[in-house]
Amino acid sequence: MLVVDMCAAYFSDGSPLHLDRPAIVESVKQVVAAGRSAEVPVIWTRVEYEPGGANGGVWYEKVPALSSFDRDNPLADWVGGVEPWDDETVITKHHASGFFGTQLADALRTLEVDSLLVCGVTTSGCVRATVTDASAHGFVPFVVRQAVGDRTEQVHESNLFDIHAKYGDVVDLDLVINYLQAR
Repeated sequence: MLVVDMCAAYFSDGSPLHLDRPAIVESVKQVVAAGRSAEVPVIWTRVEYEPGGANGGVWYEKVPALSSFDRDNPLADWVGGVEPWDDETVITKHHASGFFGTQLADALRTLEVDSLLVCGVTTSGCVRATVTDASAHGFVPFVVRQAVGDRTEQVHESNLFDIHAKYGDVVDLDLVINYLQAR
């Protein structure tokens, strides 16, 4: 199973969340293409709020840039070239974790999934929260090192270190692509 969390806000010039890390997009494209070719189900997660953040809670209040995910804001759209296909599941969330308050765990159990490949941004936010909750739900998460990222390399690496030490495995892109191609 492949879980992807990507939106334009992190890759658009002028966005308050812009990461300036286009290599992440290219790595995610590779993983998604290899996963689809191997017929591995892809589930997409996205944050979406009512305009003004009525359903955003503390996270929305603490991070004003999350208004980028208000419904109908173009920054909340998918990254060009990294979009779900019509037959792929999209999970809409209001918190960092793809699991909290969503049907993700049930969807994975229905598919009899036991492990996840996780891609997207940010390593310290949505990726980490999703991986932590995946582990708590009994799934084995694998984070694709080159297909995740954060605002600074230090924050990114610190979170990867912690994820690998506690919640899942951090794996290299080449290993993942080779694994998927061999399926």
